[in-house]
Amino acid sequence: MNDFTTAFHLAFDLIARLDDELVATVLLSLEVSLSASACAFAIGAPLGTALAVYRFRGRAGLVVIANSLLGLPPVVVGLSVYLLLSRSGPLGSLGLLFTPGAMMMAQGVLGLPIVIALVHRVAVGLWRAYGDSLMVSGASRFRAIGPLMRMGREGLLTAFLAAFGRTIAEVGAIIIVGGNIRGYTRTMTTTIALETSRGDLSLALALGIILVVVSMAVSAAGLFFGRGLIDR
Repeated sequence: MNDFTTAFHLAFDLIARLDDELVATVLLSLEVSLSASACAFAIGAPLGTALAVYRFRGRAGLVVIANSLLGLPPVVVGLSVYLLLSRSGPLGSLGLLFTPGAMMMAQGVLGLPIVIALVHRVAVGLWRAYGDSLMVSGASRFRAIGPLMRMGREGLLTAFLAAFGRTIAEVGAIIIVGGNIRGYTRTMTTTIALETSRGDLSLALALGIILVVVSMAVSAAGLFFGRGLIDR
């Protein structure tokens, strides 16, 4: 219990004095996770909607794969991205390994199945309800994707926030591809892992508390502004 008390005191102290290293780490965490979530959303939302609209051989299998990848192991993703970006890998010439860009890529891969699966579930119901009307009005299946996404804005917002929650809490993949370099690729989760390995559990827990607060603040802001856009 003493560790929890100490952790809360440390968390309040770090926030109150706006520790420079903490601010830099939080900003990097947000930059990487928000960028990865945005990329996953930009790719996954249209794909999830298309899976609901189009009928083709193997569609059911793709839906099953997208849902099964919701539990995609971060370490496997990290190792796969590492091999792609290593000097002997196909993308090694980009020089992204051990950079924030590599971390965004790994987190984006983790967030992509979440967006596809959640958006697909929303789009399936909307297509059943409005698909015939859209087709009668002259829209092709391709052109129907946009209207369906607009009708399902609230579900899409949930998908984005779910992807953000997955990426902001991730540690295994970004340690592998980012290297946990102080002042460059060290995020909140990798700092927590580092302090835990050092045995400074109170500091690790304090950073965990701050991470939860930051994550909740971003989600609350997303819901607030997102709902405002939805209600227009």
